[in-house]
Amino acid sequence: MEKSSSSLEAWAEYVGAASACVRGVAVTLADGTPIEVSDGFGRWIALAREGRDAGHRMHFIGNGASAMMASHFAADACKNAGLSAMAFNDASLLTAIGNDISFEEIFALPLRQLARPGDLVVAISSSGSSPNVVRALEVARSLSARIVTLSGKRPDNPARSLGDLNFYVAAHRYGWVECAHQLILHYWLDQFLNLHGGGAL
Repeated sequence: MEKSSSSLEAWAEYVGAASACVRGVAVTLADGTPIEVSDGFGRWIALAREGRDAGHRMHFIGNGASAMMASHFAADACKNAGLSAMAFNDASLLTAIGNDISFEEIFALPLRQLARPGDLVVAISSSGSSPNVVRALEVARSLSARIVTLSGKRPDNPARSLGDLNFYVAAHRYGWVECAHQLILHYWLDQFLNLHGGGAL
């Protein structure tokens, strides 16, 4: 039996709550020190620009909807911003690692093979607790890569303590975290293009 319209959440309240999550984004450094959101974006843009100038790569990782964002923004960063960016989304590689080794290693193993000191790893995880993402961040740290995390849900999620810059969305719903992460990524890339490219597209 279908629900009546009276049992639906009010659209305006739903959008308002989601918008509040976006406006409430918090950014912290590796030691947990909070910084202004604008400073966080400025530092992220600087890391990407320095990496581009030094010939470093960007590696985007995430599961599910976050994997789609990883692919989307790796493609846009490469095509539009001239960044050497990639996402680990090869089905053969991911399923082989998951089947033959462990699912926890699907991002960590490629990072060990491909990442170099100074590369930038961007980890997108709504919960910030996915074992394969956390494992990849530990490997990235051991390789002296720079790390930006996008997470949500619990404020003490593991990913939030593993990045040089950590963007956190205080929302309990996956959809709201995912929408906020997409907007964060669009804003970062648009501002990079405004400063170091031909302008936002």
